[in-house]
Amino acid sequence: MILLLLLVTLLLSLSVSWLVARLFGSSIESILRRIIDDEISLVWSKYLRFAILVVGVSNGVRVWDYEKYLSQNKEGTVVALTTERWIFELYHTVISALQGIAWLLLVFFVFALLAYVVVRAFDLRQGLRQGKSPTAPSE
Repeated sequence: MILLLLLVTLLLSLSVSWLVARLFGSSIESILRRIIDDEISLVWSKYLRFAILVVGVSNGVRVWDYEKYLSQNKEGTVVALTTERWIFELYHTVISALQGIAWLLLVFFVFALLAYVVVRAFDLRQGLRQGKSPTAPSE
């Protein structure tokens, strides 16, 4: 029964990770295309999608937590895999996978924002050197 739980949580976390990678794929590509402005941005986008899958699966499947279903607790009994425990484990899988992916994307978007500011400042500086005046806000 524990192997079935392991397989189901693996498939569930992989599905959740794939869905998130698909949902954020176009945003990631747009951001990287703006920051890098080269064909390598597509490679980085693919890498980040792979990272989403890896982080989601590694956070969703908590193999070390399943030891409780194999070994005896303090009372000398093994925790049974009931329907309620299955539902709890599946819920925990989804939440853990999403939490890990959320942290990964947060770090990515923070660094992407910093990179965007640097690229934007460089573009403005290049514009000033070429004699273009920066657009002033109208009052």
